[in-house]
Amino acid sequence: MSDIEIRDDRAAGRLEATGDGTDGEVVGHVEYFVLESPARALVPVHTIVEPAHEGKGIAGSLARELYAIAEREGIVVAPLCPYVVKWAQRHPDEAPAADPELLRAAKQWLAEHPDRF
Repeated sequence: MSDIEIRDDRAAGRLEATGDGTDGEVVGHVEYFVLESPARALVPVHTIVEPAHEGKGIAGSLARELYAIAEREGIVVAPLCPYVVKWAQRHPDEAPAADPELLRAAKQWLAEHPDRF
C-alpha cells in the first residue's frame, strides 16, 4: 500500500489506517487507552490489519504514528500489544522504553476494565 493515511479517533481509542484504492475503508487499527496515573501514557492493546492488507507495512506505520503522537503530546507509550512491544524493540530510536511502573499500572487498569477490550 503506497499511501497510508492514519487518523486518531481518541474518543473511540482507535488509531485507524486507510489507504489508496480502498474508498476510505479502514485496513488496520490499533486499539488503545489513555492511562492517567501514575503518569499519562498511551497504552496500545491490540493491533489488527485486515487479512487482504497484511504484509504492506500498515501495522508498522500505525505503531510509528502512535509513538509520534505520544512524542507530540509529551507523554510516553506503555505497550501491552505484543506487536507494538516487538516493533518498539526493533526501533528503540523511535520508541523509548516505558517505565516498568507504567506498564504495571497499564496492566492493572486493563484487568479492572475487562469489558473495554
